[in-house]
Amino acid sequence: MQISDLPYPDPGVPDARSGPRFLIWLGRGQLGGQARSLGWGLLHFSGIAGLPYAVGLGVDAVVDHDARRLLLVGGLLVLLGVAISLGDSMLHRTAVTNWITAAARVQQLLARKTAELGSALTRRVAAGEVVAVSTGDVEKIGWFVEAVSRFLAAAFAVVLVCVGLLFYAPALGVVVAIGVPVVALAALPLLPRATQRADFQREKAGKATELASDTVAGLRVLRGIGGEELFLGRYREASQEVRKAAVRSARMWALISAIQVLLPGALLITVVWYGAALVVDDRIAVGELVAAFSAVATLLYPLRHFEEIAMAYSFSRPSAERAARVLSLTRTEAAARPAATDMPQAPAPGGDLYDPQTGLLAPAGRFTAVVCGDPDLAGRLAERLGGHPMDGEEGAATGPSVLLGGVALDELALDTARTLVLVQDKEPVLLSGTLRELFDVPASGAVGSAAALGAAQCGDVLDALLQSAPDGVGDPMDARITERGRSLSGGQRQRLALARSLVTDPEVLVLDEPTSAVDSHTEARIADGIAALRAGRTTVVLASSPLLLDRADRVVLIDEGKAAAIGTHRELLHAEPLYRAVVTRETEEEQRLARVETTRLEEELTEIEESA
Repeated sequence: MQISDLPYPDPGVPDARSGPRFLIWLGRGQLGGQARSLGWGLLHFSGIAGLPYAVGLGVDAVVDHDARRLLLVGGLLVLLGVAISLGDSMLHRTAVTNWITAAARVQQLLARKTAELGSALTRRVAAGEVVAVSTGDVEKIGWFVEAVSRFLAAAFAVVLVCVGLLFYAPALGVVVAIGVPVVALAALPLLPRATQRADFQREKAGKATELASDTVAGLRVLRGIGGEELFLGRYREASQEVRKAAVRSARMWALISAIQVLLPGALLITVVWYGAALVVDDRIAVGELVAAFSAVATLLYPLRHFEEIAMAYSFSRPSAERAARVLSLTRTEAAARPAATDMPQAPAPGGDLYDPQTGLLAPAGRFTAVVCGDPDLAGRLAERLGGHPMDGEEGAATGPSVLLGGVALDELALDTARTLVLVQDKEPVLLSGTLRELFDVPASGAVGSAAALGAAQCGDVLDALLQSAPDGVGDPMDARITERGRSLSGGQRQRLALARSLVTDPEVLVLDEPTSAVDSHTEARIADGIAALRAGRTTVVLASSPLLLDRADRVVLIDEGKAAAIGTHRELLHAEPLYRAVVTRETEEEQRLARVETTRLEEELTEIEESA
């Protein structure tokens, strides 16, 4: 895989059982790139490993006044220089390619998981953690994947230098062969503590990121209640905790780095001191001493990669753990989905939408309103009607699947189910871009953007976008919407989201409180617009507003998770006290007084009838 081939046609199915398993899975997916990087790394480090011996041979040639041998050594040095330069350039190229492709694969997996889970993702994982995984954690994971091939090549060079010295200068080679493993492994006892401090730092950083994300998302509300300073103080405290944790972590890594400098220096001094004594005793030649000195000095470079791989793994392991935790999440119905070849065909158009769990029936082509006393239950029911079963406390699905035309939605392919049933959440999100791009969504083509905007009463929204647009923009469809539509009011964002849902013109449209942020006059016009635009199409609206309920063909009251009453708004208002309490927001005392008054009137009527 080359960078030009990204993104992956299919990033694959990750092994998300643990962080290390996920890293191994990533490595297996890049064996070709790792092999190329390792090959160039071997060429690079082999050239470095050969330098001390070439220098030693050159010194011996000078001592022996052998011009021919000195010339050959010069040629060898040129070849080694070419190998070092070429290997270094290509090693960097291939290693960075491995880093980018690994990061791209992880980002694709996260994007696919986000699309699969939808709104369920942020209910299971904090938004700040998702941001941390998709930004900083991706880079750390890519760093480890990149560092593996360099480390293996460096380890090969270390072994090559030690073995070569054992044959070239056995007396010094033994000292180097014993000292190098000690130098390489000296920092291992410190790694668990360094890793622990690094994990603590990342935990604090994740909480700070989550706090910052929540603060930015609620900045308008904070300004409205004067809470900016309070949250700023909280973020300042969280930031200082991150700083302190980072300093403690840096101190440990500084100690490890100091050991990686101190011990090789001590080994170099030992080799020079012992080698000089051997030269004085005529037990080794001067060239052998120079070669041993050069070899130990050269080893300082590949030994740094031992520290790098330790740091890369320490930083990437918790990042991989977080990524694996997100990637391991599944929709509760996903495990029950049959293979693609065994999935049933999509139901024929015009089927009823039926939820066996609650007993809710939305007849085909009708406008059905659903009233729930519990707003949380309404949200879960909206998710369920979209083909996603309700989540229990442990995330387990409860009850059978929703049926459309007699076909279970959770047995259909996910893209097919989403094409048939569109669910608009209570708090829909607007992405940044132009209004034209906002409405560039998969749609039947039967409903134009103008008709949808009109039904959602977006005239004032178009005017506001056009007024804030730069000079030269005359069409409101070309006006840009800021991130999450923060430049618009809550009601304006809600109406734009409703218009976007209406444009798609799905077979079944489920709306959860689509007018909760607009005034009553606008709400009445929106109710008329939805009823007119969706005539002949199945529409389900979860709401408690009398203006919406009065436009519905039928209203279903959900009480304690079951359909308790069905009728029109006016029928239920007179016949069902519970429905009247939810819709009119009557208190228990008001309901009691109403029942007393009703009883009194009935008794008076009875007396009048008896006396007559």
